Amino acid sequence: MDHPLVQIGSPRPRLPEWARKSRTHFQSLNRLKRDLRHLNLHTVCESARCPNIHECFHRGSATFMILGDRCTRGCGFCAVPKGSPELHDMRLDPAEPANVAQMAATMALRHVVITSVNRDDLEDGGSHHFAATVREVRLALPTARVEVLTPDFCGDLDAVARVLEAGPHIFNHNMETVPRLYRRVRPQADYRQSLAVLSFAQSYAPGVLTKSGFMVGLGETDSEVRDLLRDLRAAGTAIATIGQYLQPTRRNLAVAAYIEPAQFDAWRDYGLSLGFRAVFSGPLVRSSYMADGVADEAMA
Repeated sequence: MDHPLVQIGSPRPRLPEWARKSRTHFQSLNRLKRDLRHLNLHTVCESARCPNIHECFHRGSATFMILGDRCTRGCGFCAVPKGSPELHDMRLDPAEPANVAQMAATMALRHVVITSVNRDDLEDGGSHHFAATVREVRLALPTARVEVLTPDFCGDLDAVARVLEAGPHIFNHNMETVPRLYRRVRPQADYRQSLAVLSFAQSYAPGVLTKSGFMVGLGETDSEVRDLLRDLRAAGTAIATIGQYLQPTRRNLAVAAYIEPAQFDAWRDYGLSLGFRAVFSGPLVRSSYMADGVADEAMA
């Protein structure tokens, strides 16, 4: 095999204690998975191999992943299955928006997080389908908060506006890493384009909180992390999440460094000093992890 990210024969370094999840809840995990499959629904928790999945599924929380379960991009950090319409059946499920709403209502969620794969093959990037899902959830759960975690829609701000007009309370788009590492980590994206998406969302719907997350441990420096936080604040972003990158499979990028918890605390304090309403920073933090509590803090 000659895939550039394959690391056959290269043992992964042992995880430090602070980057491990110890408790498992297989009964809760399997029960929620069964209910999701019954409605042909997917979660990023499963597809991205999130380390927090047992905890979140046990407390009855999950992040819905729409537009199918295959992504048209090949980011080096991500475990979500890749696909193309030429090789796979990637037709959208017209029942998906209503099914997400039904599942969210069954779970009695007070904070619903909806994300998606990238669908660069679709003319609208899947934004109509995304907006329909938000509307269905708001109809089914009128008192719940809705948080969306969208792709960049290839910089199509009309697509971003379409999702915002559906009425989410929080608009999230992840920067993922510092600009120097984009070519290796996120080669089909553009740092300035992602900042523009966040800036547009903040100006187009000022009543909506904007949010973004990124990973560390990929080779970035402390000054680059601080620059990224300043760029996010300059774009009007209200909430930031920072977590340790953990290599999900041997086909993904290797971890460059495990960051000490004290450094995460320092970045949180620095972000708060810049004016963020909330900065959730820690080794096992993920963009949608404990999203309800982070939103509570930001809206307090």
